[in-house]
Amino acid sequence: MTLWNGVLPFYPQSRHAAGFSVPLLIVILVFLALAASFLLILPGIRGHSRWFWLVRVLLSLFIGAEIVAVHFSAEWFVGRVNTNTTYKAFSAARVRARVGLLVGLEGVNITLTGTPVLQLNETIDYNEQFTWRLKENFAGEYANALEKGLPDPVLYLAEKFTPSSPCGLYHKYHLAGHYASALLWVAFCFWLLSNVLLSTPAPLYGGLALLTTGAFVLSAIFSWASTSTVPLCPLRLGSSALTTQYGTAFWVTLATGILCLFLGGAVVSLHYVRPSALRTLLDQSAEDCSQVRGGSPLILGDPLQKQAGLPDLKHITTNL
Repeated sequence: MTLWNGVLPFYPQSRHAAGFSVPLLIVILVFLALAASFLLILPGIRGHSRWFWLVRVLLSLFIGAEIVAVHFSAEWFVGRVNTNTTYKAFSAARVRARVGLLVGLEGVNITLTGTPVLQLNETIDYNEQFTWRLKENFAGEYANALEKGLPDPVLYLAEKFTPSSPCGLYHKYHLAGHYASALLWVAFCFWLLSNVLLSTPAPLYGGLALLTTGAFVLSAIFSWASTSTVPLCPLRLGSSALTTQYGTAFWVTLATGILCLFLGGAVVSLHYVRPSALRTLLDQSAEDCSQVRGGSPLILGDPLQKQAGLPDLKHITTNL
């Protein structure tokens, strides 16, 4: 039995379960900082337009944050089961545990939590990640897990996603995640473009950009959903079978795509049906609009009139 990084495998080791995804946390904090910055300047906006800008900016930030954050979420395809299963290789000891499988765009997270956590004089709380991003070696990570002597349920599920597994899950989910990620990044670019165009005198193009954003988001959803057309090979853990379904990231992304289509369609429809209402909705000055429609007098005064001693003409009134 050889050393692995100075530690003998198959023996209890000091380890730290993976916590919250750091890239996901960074994305959330960045967009929360942008939202907080806007809320600080919100009191400087006068009138009813303050609430319009509040809804508009926060809704836009939510769409952008969601498109970026789901790249780093592992909850696109999830499955959890409580079971009684073997714990380690070369041992007949069994434990009661909750096993979780979380499949994301960039890899697989496998969790194993004992019920109770303390069993066999050991704390059973694992959260292992196996990635298939570009330049990442999934098979190599699985080989490292074997050397570390991870629990049987973790190795069993990880083996199902290796490139050499007859289940074919690696190629199916790797390609689906790759295309879905690419489509979401394109959607993010169009989201940025829509924010710029909606602030110009031609909001129609901003609405079209929002429609394109929603189209790419839904294309990513359909790309990922195509994996469900192939039956998942049976995943049995001890006395129980693990079943999977679409996770939170999938449904939130689907809702975001529909929201983008709705908002973009509303902007385009208003442009052709009621363009003046669209200009007002996008916070065009109400005073400017009323002057364009007419009815308010424009008073022109002449400060030099009193100095020249001209007749008592106090003002000239002109209706535009």
